[in-house]
Amino acid sequence: MEITLITEDKKDFLDLLLLADEQEDMIDRYLARGEMFAACQGKTVIGVCVVTKESSCLYEIKNFAIAPPYQKQGYGKAFIAFICNYYQEEHRYLQVGTGAGTPTVRFYEKCGFTISHTVPDFFTRFYDHPIYEDGIRLTDMVYLQKPLFD
Repeated sequence: MEITLITEDKKDFLDLLLLADEQEDMIDRYLARGEMFAACQGKTVIGVCVVTKESSCLYEIKNFAIAPPYQKQGYGKAFIAFICNYYQEEHRYLQVGTGAGTPTVRFYEKCGFTISHTVPDFFTRFYDHPIYEDGIRLTDMVYLQKPLFD
């Protein structure tokens, strides 16, 4: 798997971005200000990740998706490890928000993240339609953090 920084035409990857955040206007809120990475297997783009700088010591994964045929094969965990290494520096933290009570929370915990805090009713307040993950209707956003230093 090869991972590259995408600096132009980020919307060309909209189909993958929508896997992680299914409302385009929400993606538009962070895409331009975020750094975007694409993971490729050969000539096939299999995943994307958008990271924003929230403060001098806090970076946030705003969008992370692996194409369904490539899921549960270790690509996601390797991609997250790359992102953690890319932003690794003393006093830096990486955070990610996802739906509370979903398998995605367990994925990030396996990648070394721990639950930081919850934003109640995030998905019902900010999305114009109900959001589901694995049959679970999302209401609360749970944030997980990982220190990027030893």
